[in-house]
Formats: sequence, structure tokens, C-alpha cells
Amino acid sequence: MCNQRTNGHTVSNLAVHLVWSTKYRYKVLLGDVQRLCRKLLIQICDSEDIIILKGVVCKDHIHMHIEYRPSLDVSSIVKKLRL
Repeated sequence: MCNQRTNGHTVSNLAVHLVWSTKYRYKVLLGDVQRLCRKLLIQICDSEDIIILKGVVCKDHIHMHIEYRPSLDVSSIVKKLRL
């Protein structure tokens, strides 16, 4: 894992594993769509100071293991990452 984040008086190491699935597990994340999803997720994570520890865009689902700062919560992260 990455190093712990320090901020003023706190030390944190918050990580979560997110999985998205397409409706009915349709295989639609192929080719250009797969590359675009990957690129957009990386851009959003960079702008929100979220570290991607591991991530895979498969043909019918997306896995992301991320580390985030304490000022964010998981529900707001998912809202920002939803495409």
C-alpha cells in the first residue's frame, strides 16, 4: 500500500475496493469505450487527489482499489466517478 497521509494533526490511510457492473452484465466495455472509461477515471481521480492502487476495466465490470483523503466519503467518491 501507499504511505500514510498526514494532514496537520491527523494520520490516515483510507482505502476502498469499488466494483461497478453493467446492467445485466452486458459486455459493452470493449475497445474505444474501455480506453475512454479508463482515461476518464484516471483524470477524475487525479483531480480529486484520489490514488488508484489497482484498477481494471473488464468487458462487463470495473474494479478499482483506491486510497482517498479523510475529507471525502465513499458515497461522494462514487458519485464523482460514475460515468
